[in-house]
Amino acid sequence: MHLGLYTAPLHDRPLDRALEVVSGAGLDAVELNSGGFLPAAHIPVEEIDADPSVGQVWLQTFEGSGVSLQGLNCNGNPMHPDPRTAQKHAEDLRRSIRVAGALGQSRVVTMSGLPGAEPGAVQPTWVVNAWSSRALDIMDFQWSVAVPFWREIDQLARENGVMVALELHPQNLVFNPPSFLELLEHTGATNLGVELDASHLFWQQMDPVHVVERLGRHVVHAAAKDVRINPEAAWCGVLDNSFRRRAPHEERVQIGADEWVNEWPQEAAWDFVALGRGRGAEYWARFLTALHAVDPDIACHIEHEDTSLGAEEGVLESAEVLVQAARLAGLR
Repeated sequence: MHLGLYTAPLHDRPLDRALEVVSGAGLDAVELNSGGFLPAAHIPVEEIDADPSVGQVWLQTFEGSGVSLQGLNCNGNPMHPDPRTAQKHAEDLRRSIRVAGALGQSRVVTMSGLPGAEPGAVQPTWVVNAWSSRALDIMDFQWSVAVPFWREIDQLARENGVMVALELHPQNLVFNPPSFLELLEHTGATNLGVELDASHLFWQQMDPVHVVERLGRHVVHAAAKDVRINPEAAWCGVLDNSFRRRAPHEERVQIGADEWVNEWPQEAAWDFVALGRGRGAEYWARFLTALHAVDPDIACHIEHEDTSLGAEEGVLESAEVLVQAARLAGLR
């Protein structure tokens, strides 16, 4: 089993410096962003795609670091109704799959994406609870968009020896185990699996260990990120929309054409937190044990999104808990 880091919080430094942080934290693997919502800060994807020999030279960066590359990450919305976003994210995903194959990598993490509600829509529509027939009409249309796209991606992944690992993330057509299995039923895909990010399951009241055990072989990659449910959840529930729009003059992260990340609620129903601030090492030992039973060679990478902690501070705190959990599970 590989224990590592998704290096997005370390995009402020070159790859070799990021690898030093990872190794110093007692971890042995990294997952690198290759496009989509975030830039490919640590890997020259366009150059490798144009000339695979560039990739073999680039891989020398890892030599002697004690850290191995275990997957690319291209989270985005390749089915966005705005073609400017959809086309970029879709092509980033295709490139990521080709580059992964050229590097001998077998995993590309992404999201299923989310279309609009009907032909001509300009914004994605997430059906949270399909209690009305119109909601099911929307989902029928969305599946009609998703199926041909994901059949194409599945074929490309198969040709390149890659499994595409879909993060079960809200505001996507595939956001929980049943919707993932529905995608497989519609497409007959062989090279689509699940990236089991525990955090999004926690706040949706799913049990990540149970999900791993029940999905079994479909779980092909994992992320270790914790969640703390706050007292405010008793007032507004976990579907909390009290975000603040950032003004153009403020620092903000662009995730699509004319689309930016909002400011997290001040009194949030829940927060992403470093490992151990939601659940202790004993829980994460159970999580790692379940993953190891599915695939002893699986990679589980920390995703640091605890805004109360700095980048290195949060990585080190989470790594300490994850390594302790691995020892409790008998995996280190």
